[in-house]
Amino acid sequence: MSESPPPPPPTPSLPPPPPVTAPDAPSAPNRLRDLAAGQRPQERAFALGVGSLADAELLALILRSGTRGHDVVTLSQRLLADAGSLHALARWKDRDFLRLKGIGRVKALQLCTVMEIARRVLSTEREAPPLLDTPEAIYGYLRPFALGLEVEKFWILTLNSRNRLLRCTELSSGSSVQTLVRPADVLREVLREGAQAFVVAHNHPSGDPQPSSADTRITQTLRDAANTVSLLLTDHVILGDPVADPKHVGFYSFRAAGRV
Repeated sequence: MSESPPPPPPTPSLPPPPPVTAPDAPSAPNRLRDLAAGQRPQERAFALGVGSLADAELLALILRSGTRGHDVVTLSQRLLADAGSLHALARWKDRDFLRLKGIGRVKALQLCTVMEIARRVLSTEREAPPLLDTPEAIYGYLRPFALGLEVEKFWILTLNSRNRLLRCTELSSGSSVQTLVRPADVLREVLREGAQAFVVAHNHPSGDPQPSSADTRITQTLRDAANTVSLLLTDHVILGDPVADPKHVGFYSFRAAGRV
């Protein structure tokens, strides 16, 4: 009996072909890394002082760092571009900052804090009591208080015999539509300061300072109530925004309109 031939050797298996991978997506350019060392915001601030920095560079110093794909310089430039200006950015709330990719809760809080500090500095840094003898002066004094507010607030400004400010008191804060004011509360504050004259003011969150019928009524009521106790209501100024004001002034003065 003949022997069968041996089986052929097994065919060696070939390795699987390498997987086909898509090319890496190009990453966003890192503006901060591309800047020369001496041109980065922090180095420029050390060398030249913060006063030499552009608005976006100042924001970059506050933010300190960006996120993956969003370096801090580009992020700062986007903030300014979206707001339109540094002045407009001062009106932003945390929810506005959070809309931008790369801005988290901590960075939004940092920015809101800086804006609030700026508002307080503008409203308190004065060497002498301001002279409030014109509607323009009253508006200039109160504008930092009203900047970015979303509700109506009502202020009393008591004046000395030379129309210099004795005290500015926020009497009430209301909804976005109106704030309630009682004449007795207003006169009590004026008498407490020993003033003979006073100004009242409130803001319109919409930015349009034109008076409503309710604004006119409270002005007349306050004027008549003040006269009964020998006090002088010098003016009632409504604070708005020049952009939203049909007359592009930014405020309305009952005194200038001959209505007080």
